[in-house]
Amino acid sequence: MSTKLFIKFMVSLRCKMLVKEELKKLGLHYVIVELGLVEILENITPAQKNQFKVNLQKSGLVLLDNKRSILIEKIRTLVIEMIHHSEEIPKVNYSEYIGEQLGYDYTYLANIFSEVNGYTIQQFIITHKIERVKELLIYDELNLSEISYKLHYSSPAHLSNQFKKVTGLTPTFYRKIKDKRLSNLEDI
Repeated sequence: MSTKLFIKFMVSLRCKMLVKEELKKLGLHYVIVELGLVEILENITPAQKNQFKVNLQKSGLVLLDNKRSILIEKIRTLVIEMIHHSEEIPKVNYSEYIGEQLGYDYTYLANIFSEVNGYTIQQFIITHKIERVKELLIYDELNLSEISYKLHYSSPAHLSNQFKKVTGLTPTFYRKIKDKRLSNLEDI
C-alpha cells in the first residue's frame, strides 16, 4: 500500500533531489517524486511524517495536510508544469484544462484559489507566462512572434501589451537591457 504526500513550494529538480534525500534519511522508499507530489511505498508513521515535515521546512518546503491546501498546490503545480516544463501548452482554454486535469469544476477551483491566495488563477497564469517570456527573451533563441505562438497569445501585440502591463517594460527594451548587462560584464 502506497502513501501520497503533497509538498508546497516544490518547483525545481533541486527540490526533487532534496525530497528524495530526506525520504532516504527516514528509510522511506519512493515510487514517484514529482513537483508537489511524492508517493512512497510504505505507510508513513506519525513520527516519520513529523520529522519529514521539519526537515522540509529547513529547506523552505511545506508538507501539506488539509485537502484545500493540497488542491491549491495541485493547481499551482499544474500551471507551473504547463508553462515552464512543457514543450506544448494545451490548446484548450486553461480553465477547461485545469478542470479536466484535476477532476473538479473550474469555478469551484477558481473560488478556492482566490479565497486562499488573494489573486485569481488567471493572474497566477499571467505572472508565470510573463516569467516564461522573460526566460525566452534572455535565451534569445526565439523572436517575439515565435514566443507569442509558443505561449498561445493571440498576437505578438497582445503579448507585448501584457508584458508591459506586468513589468513596466516592452519586451524589446527588456531584451536590450539584458544585452547591455552582458556587454558591461565583458568590459570588467
